[in-house]
Amino acid sequence: MPREWDAKTYDSLPLPHQGWGKRTLGRLNLKGGETVLDAGCGTGRDTASLLDLVPEGRVIGVDGSGRMLEQLRVKLADRLDRVEVVQADLTKPLPVVGQVDVITSVATFHWITDHAALFDNLARHLRPGGQFVAECGGEGNVAKINAAVEEVLGAPAEKEKVWYFAGVEETTERLRNAGFTDIEVNLLPDPARLDPGEQLWSYLATVVLGSHLDRLPESDHEEFVHAVAARLPEPVVDYVRLNITARRA
Repeated sequence: MPREWDAKTYDSLPLPHQGWGKRTLGRLNLKGGETVLDAGCGTGRDTASLLDLVPEGRVIGVDGSGRMLEQLRVKLADRLDRVEVVQADLTKPLPVVGQVDVITSVATFHWITDHAALFDNLARHLRPGGQFVAECGGEGNVAKINAAVEEVLGAPAEKEKVWYFAGVEETTERLRNAGFTDIEVNLLPDPARLDPGEQLWSYLATVVLGSHLDRLPESDHEEFVHAVAARLPEPVVDYVRLNITARRA
């Protein structure tokens, strides 16, 4: 079940996602009239950029969070004539008519633990020859934060995964098995520095630790976030990004 997000706080934070989005969309080869599926569109940050890149096309924004999509509708209120907004699970058949020309995604796939099902499903919705360009957390991502969480909890990572940070070889194999070709996958360290105190706490609570907080009583949230932050060697989120470029065979 996709988790819900504090969409307004999310949009107010100094998100490195903006840079990731520019970098990812910069790898697209577009003519301007394509139909693009934004997989994990969130509040519409990259959806807005995609609309600029396909002035004669349209964008299908898919996300599992109703709150994120509500924020998207507000943000893109004057452009919704070219946006189809869909709340759905990316690992299951999407309520989308026909196949799209392009699928792109930024900072989403690490929240999905079954990448084989994810890639199989997305391949079904992408036309032959269509572009697939994405990025997400990859192998080694937020390792220091994970270590801090385990120290606070006094136990190894929970049995039920909240993240999945895949490596290059396994991702390449899954893409190939799903019917993709011209596959390029790499890992890129990309740490994000924040102001200590309120900004770091808010960022951790909203962007990084939400799935952990979902399992704790609300009265324990602030203490947990502060305890994790206190165990970080510096106010840095140690991101490692998994970059994917491929085409549908």
